[in-house]
Amino acid sequence: MTEVVAALIWSGEKFMICQRPAHKARGLLWEFVGGKVERGETGEQALIRECREELAITVRPLDIFMDVVHEYPDLTIHLTLFNASIAEGIPQMLEHNDIRWITVGEIDEYQFCPADEMVLSRLRGGK
Repeated sequence: MTEVVAALIWSGEKFMICQRPAHKARGLLWEFVGGKVERGETGEQALIRECREELAITVRPLDIFMDVVHEYPDLTIHLTLFNASIAEGIPQMLEHNDIRWITVGEIDEYQFCPADEMVLSRLRGGK
């Protein structure tokens, strides 16, 4: 199982989503910024590193929004989604195809990675 972390970053009523590069697995699908936890890292450390690498921002990890286990055909992931805030910097597209700030009501306008479906359901008010 691959340990993955991601950030749920809010700005007022909107939260950040990022579009995966076309050449990567699940290309052009939308996701929360994050990535794999490397050996010896905590989830929080991995989240801070990934956000620096992908968006050139420093995030402050807060509490865990939720954990999800999802099986893709090519790998199984354990995703830990942290509530987080931007401590420093303005998001830049270093890795992603696009970055958007959306409201919960706009979720259905975007096609997300399958592992995020449970997260999106909870954001919409489901369980």
